[in-house]
Amino acid sequence: MTSTAASLSWNCSSSLLQSSHKLGNRVSERSSVMVVVAQKKVKKIRKIILKEDVTNVGEKGEVLDVRAGYFRNYLLPMGKAQIVTPLLLKEMRMEEERIEAEKQRVKEEAQQLAVIFETVGAFKVKRKSGKGKQIFGTVTAQDLVDIIKAQLQRDVDKRIVSLPEIRETGEYIALLKLHPDVTARVRLNVYAN
Repeated sequence: MTSTAASLSWNCSSSLLQSSHKLGNRVSERSSVMVVVAQKKVKKIRKIILKEDVTNVGEKGEVLDVRAGYFRNYLLPMGKAQIVTPLLLKEMRMEEERIEAEKQRVKEEAQQLAVIFETVGAFKVKRKSGKGKQIFGTVTAQDLVDIIKAQLQRDVDKRIVSLPEIRETGEYIALLKLHPDVTARVRLNVYAN
């Protein structure tokens, strides 16, 4: 295609020179007529890695293709992205593996803790009682957290404790959400004193 365009441009310029000589216009031998052939506009795209979440673009650590101007004028000055290099890709993979290993370690710890909670048996809660099986007040998540701390010397956040409504004596099951994938079932024995 380039050879065709070059021959076209040479033929056109030589014919223009001949026609200008015929007309009597003064055209020196040194000057030449140049014909520019239009080319298709090329989209300039850069392969980048996002350093932080960017709305409508992507999340942190994502590898994307973006326009060069967007990268040069917005993402780079704001420190939100950088150009992909083999070294950077290797570092990202290592970081992802480290994070994945940490998540796995936390999950295993949660599973071990769940086994401990489930093998302990029932936690005993003493409450003042009224008529029949009724108790005064309720047993709250904070009560269970205090009992666990007293018996097992383990700190548990009360926000992970899910209790049914307890207004009578009896045996109940409480759920402790130790990890998004790990839930421990704890037995709770409520009795009157």
